Amino acid sequence: MTTKTILITGAGSGFGKAAAIGMAKNGHNIIATCEVSPMVTALRAEVEALGLSDRIRVERLDLYDPYDIKQAQGWDFDILWNNAGRGEPGPVWEIPVDIVRRNYENNVFLPLELTQGVVQRWIREGKSQGKKVVFTSSMGGLFTPANWGTYVSTKHAIEAFAEAMQQELAGYGIKVQTINPGAYYTGYNETMADNPFRWLDDAKNFTKRADLRKGFDDFFATPEGKMDPQEQIDAMIEIVPADEGKFRNVSPKAIEDMLKAHQLAAWENRI
Repeated sequence: MTTKTILITGAGSGFGKAAAIGMAKNGHNIIATCEVSPMVTALRAEVEALGLSDRIRVERLDLYDPYDIKQAQGWDFDILWNNAGRGEPGPVWEIPVDIVRRNYENNVFLPLELTQGVVQRWIREGKSQGKKVVFTSSMGGLFTPANWGTYVSTKHAIEAFAEAMQQELAGYGIKVQTINPGAYYTGYNETMADNPFRWLDDAKNFTKRADLRKGFDDFFATPEGKMDPQEQIDAMIEIVPADEGKFRNVSPKAIEDMLKAHQLAAWENRI
């Protein structure tokens, strides 16, 4: 595998940060971007302490800032990894629609805007051969559990965009992949589960706060709800820079098997 330059969104924490460090240790050059300036400062200090300043360049990329997006679209890199995201769980039939729109803005529309500018520039400049776009999707991009519909629907949208782009960009030599993690314990899912409680009101909503909280807590107490993230990090370190591989990459294998069974069973699902 040749040395790659990889732009990562959402590299200030979780999978993005850990994989950035791992890929840099494997000899790749990383542009690690963070949403807010304090995260930039903290990650720069960590990178320096690890002795990786020659491999990891830390920049701010707030997807809500059009100037940040425009600047990033002009950087020179081989792989765009759309990893940044946020989640809005809660009952779909009660969640405020403006929150749904905001979740789509963050997880779908803004990454799409960034990606369009990047791939169009690669093609316009005749530099598209060997380039790649990677999306962090989710196990939730392939099925829909109750009370997670808004968040996972954004990942369903990413799956559709990625599958379309894989076909549309193949003729230009640009490859497209998704990574679909299970519920690994990075803090992302656990803090995401707090979000409905800023709007869910027992005096107004049919869904009761205590019932929703218990459902989340019961899931996170299971082995499937709190898996060691190192397995997924190791996989990302290999998948993202690779020239070959699967379009869809689900971890762990048990979750992949569950999703395949779910998709088959969906054909017999009855109202």
